[in-house]
Amino acid sequence: MPEFRQNLATQDWVILAPERGKRVSDFARREKKRADLPAYREDCPFCKGNEEQTEAAVYARPEGNSWQVRVVPNKFAALQPQLATTRTMAGLFLAAKGFGIAEVVIEHPRHNLNPALMKAGEVAEILRAYRHRQFEIGKNEKITLVTTFRNHGPRAGTSLEHPHSQIIATPIVPPHVRYPMQLAVQYYDKYGTCVYCDMVNEERRQEERVVIETDNFVAFCPFAARSPFETRIYPKKHKASFVLVGNGEIDELALILRDVLGRLYTCLNDPDYNYIIRSAPIGDEDTRHLHWYMVIIPKVATPAGFEIGSGIYINTMPPEDCARKLRETSPAMGT
Repeated sequence: MPEFRQNLATQDWVILAPERGKRVSDFARREKKRADLPAYREDCPFCKGNEEQTEAAVYARPEGNSWQVRVVPNKFAALQPQLATTRTMAGLFLAAKGFGIAEVVIEHPRHNLNPALMKAGEVAEILRAYRHRQFEIGKNEKITLVTTFRNHGPRAGTSLEHPHSQIIATPIVPPHVRYPMQLAVQYYDKYGTCVYCDMVNEERRQEERVVIETDNFVAFCPFAARSPFETRIYPKKHKASFVLVGNGEIDELALILRDVLGRLYTCLNDPDYNYIIRSAPIGDEDTRHLHWYMVIIPKVATPAGFEIGSGIYINTMPPEDCARKLRETSPAMGT
């Protein structure tokens, strides 16, 4: 029987339609197995030894030729840091020059590795790079929002094989981000609590959609998931911004992120996916109504006309089933 479900925080609706669903194996990547990649490519600008093919690093850990993670300005960025942020009018229409900061996080020296197969310590170095760059970029008074994300595979929007993710900082907080913030303020004013904390506590209480839980984090397929196997990782303690995560928590987050990505890798045959860190805008790092989290979205479904027209997504596999399958799946082994 189909069912409407509402996201507690955003108030967006989804439709669960399991009658239209498929077996888990039908969601696995249908393309032929990804080609085996070499550990190094001479023409890859992100491989160790080819550092001269990129801009100078703004972050490297450790520094020098033995780097494990390296962050560089994006040579092909849609936004440019030297431009002004002044708004102008074109008749009734509002415009501004394309100011922004865009960086690439080169996640590993090896060309043929991704976080699902890395060691937890290697994933932790990536997360530390994210935190450091978000903090440093946030010092720029023109920046209001820092978005950190990873595109894995062609369906997720990437064309480069070498493991990497991106950071894009903008002077604008778009309605897509601002509206849920306003709803969170209203929820806090009404109930005196953070809507995200309440949602996390309810998911933990109901248990059936929880994939894995640690001392400080919980991963679950949310009650109103928009697509099969959407998975979110939340800190249990209230923190509005990712920059507030401590070093010990980074190590723990790396373990749970590596675990979830490894389960998805095994269960869905290395699916294309996006993951995003949702974090408070600059200046709102210590608010009581916001809560940072990570969302992982395997590209196993394509929004069609109804979704695009109405904003209501149809999910053909209940998150309870997705979570159960992920709990039953062993994470992929590293190489």
